[in-house]
Amino acid sequence: MNARTYQIAGQLTARVETREKVVALTFDDGPDEHTQEIIDLLAEERVRATFFVVGSMLEARPQDGRALVAAGHQLANHTYSHRRMVFVTPGTVADEVERTDALIRAAGQRGDILFRPPTGKKLLVLPLYLSAHNRHTVMWDVEPDSGRTPSPEQIAAEVRDQVRPGSIVLLHPWYGGGARTRAALKDLIAAVRGEGYRFVTVSELLG
Repeated sequence: MNARTYQIAGQLTARVETREKVVALTFDDGPDEHTQEIIDLLAEERVRATFFVVGSMLEARPQDGRALVAAGHQLANHTYSHRRMVFVTPGTVADEVERTDALIRAAGQRGDILFRPPTGKKLLVLPLYLSAHNRHTVMWDVEPDSGRTPSPEQIAAEVRDQVRPGSIVLLHPWYGGGARTRAALKDLIAAVRGEGYRFVTVSELLG
C-alpha cells in the first residue's frame, strides 16, 4: 500500500533511470490562492513543472488550472477529494479519477493525464482500475517537506543533496506549510541547477 516503487498492477514510476541530469519538480494538492505567485516564480526561473491537482479544488478555481496550462505547466490527477484510495469501491475510484480528468481537460491539458494517489497509498482496487485504463502512476524519490516543518533552507538543501539523474521531487506549496516551500523554491532551483541539472515535466522525463 505504501511502497513508492511497487504497486500490484499497472505502470508506476518513482524515478527514471537515466544518465542525463534531468529532474522533475512536482507539486501536490491545490490549486489555491497562491497559484499566481507560484506561476510567476517558476516563470522567472524558466522552470516548467507538473501539478498533481485535486479535482474539487480545481473545480472551485478553474481559472488557476487554465493559468497553469497557459504558463506551460503540466496538470496531472490527484483524485477529486484527496481521500485515501484504500478500501474503496471500484465506483468510488472511477468517480474520483474521471471527475478530475474532466476538469483537467477543461483547463486545456492535452495528452495523457498522469496520476498520483493521495499520500501515495494504493492497495488493490485503485491499481486494478489504473491498469485497466492504461494509466501511469507517478510517485517520487525526493520528499523534503512532508510530515514535518523544515525551514526553506532545509528544503532546498535536502533536495540538492538527494536529487539524482531522473529524480521526481514532491513538493507541497499550497496550504498548511506551503509558505515555507514557496519560500524555498528560488534557492532550491538554484541549488539543483548548480549541480548541473535541468528541469523538465514528468511527461518529458518519462519520454
